[in-house]
Amino acid sequence: MKSNYKKLTQIYYACIILFYIFKLISNLMSKPTIDYALRTAWQAVQKMYNERAKSYGATMTQAFVLLSIDPKVGTPSTALGPLMGIEATSLSRTLKLMEEKGVIKKAAHPTDGRSVIIQLTKEGLKMRDESKKEVFHFNEVIDQQLSKEKLQNFFEVIEVIKSYANEQIE
Repeated sequence: MKSNYKKLTQIYYACIILFYIFKLISNLMSKPTIDYALRTAWQAVQKMYNERAKSYGATMTQAFVLLSIDPKVGTPSTALGPLMGIEATSLSRTLKLMEEKGVIKKAAHPTDGRSVIIQLTKEGLKMRDESKKEVFHFNEVIDQQLSKEKLQNFFEVIEVIKSYANEQIE
């Protein structure tokens, strides 16, 4: 009987603590923060792109890789991660999967024997074109809904945010 009472008491106090944590979070979120707005907007865009990419048997990340590879000569594998802002381990898994799907191929680097060039296959070029269309469509829709001034302000704000964030990690 005592152990049940002790467990119930612990659960009761845990619920009270959770209640106050949620209340604190909701009070903090009563005025939306910049990082919250950025995060939720990006999550919505990412979800939209993932849904569209799914119809091609791909993911948004894979589409981003396709768009980041030079369609004529390819791109060194070591340049893709920094170009996309993706960690090397995540990128290598994505590249391996894309190579298995036949949308990219690896070729020896002409001057650096330690590096490889990631090139698009015919299928990769087709998927790249589809990805490009999706990105252009998204941009057109947003462009039509915003004035040039609002869009310019948006990019100015984004630059301030990126600049500040980069200063904090240097």
